[in-house]
Amino acid sequence: MAFDGLRALDDVSLQLRQGEILGLIGPNGAGKTTMFNVIAGVCRPTHGKALFHGRDITSLSPHQRCHLGIARTFQTAKPFLNMSLLENVAVGALYGTRGKMTQAQSLEKAAELLGRVGLGAAKDGPASGLTLGQRKKLELCRALSTDPEVLLLDEVVAGLSPTEVGEMVEVIRAINAEGVTILIIEHVLKALMAVSGRVMVLNFGKHLADGTPQEIVNNDEVIRAYLGGKALHAQS
Repeated sequence: MAFDGLRALDDVSLQLRQGEILGLIGPNGAGKTTMFNVIAGVCRPTHGKALFHGRDITSLSPHQRCHLGIARTFQTAKPFLNMSLLENVAVGALYGTRGKMTQAQSLEKAAELLGRVGLGAAKDGPASGLTLGQRKKLELCRALSTDPEVLLLDEVVAGLSPTEVGEMVEVIRAINAEGVTILIIEHVLKALMAVSGRVMVLNFGKHLADGTPQEIVNNDEVIRAYLGGKALHAQS
């Protein structure tokens, strides 16, 4: 993926295996969010293809990919501030799912999802009154409301308290246990390593390494590129 000659992704291939949680890490500017944008359909790759179950989806728009079962969150949550939490999530259920859903069904689904992440008691209040941690949870609910088969999580625990991070880790594990495949970008490495079965590392738009979390934290090349020689597991 090139932008005015700058290769944000340079000959990178990523294979996401059904049912896994794959962590994607790398320094700022490594190409992680660009990878998400290519998968979600925000960016069409300069070269190469995006395949989903063997189907070429390179030309499909983000909403078409969403209807196929690919959903994402964003680093900065931007809910509809003057709408209730319930209405925010119901919008995703109404317009992001593959099948037809009535307004009543979408509201019922939204209430269930908000309850799962601990926002049930606040469901009728406006999104404008949420803390950062609550906005992250709402963002996750909006993505889940589309019934994704693949969920792309972009820094869902960044800025959260240790307690909130632990809660989010458990939610992510529960979502995966229900059969949702997850690709997660996260700078809070303690959380990412806790949930990921496999980790891929990007550096300057290139594939640097991949392996189990233990293999990655002990990879000298990754440590030098990502942390300037400091032990990877020391970051949290």
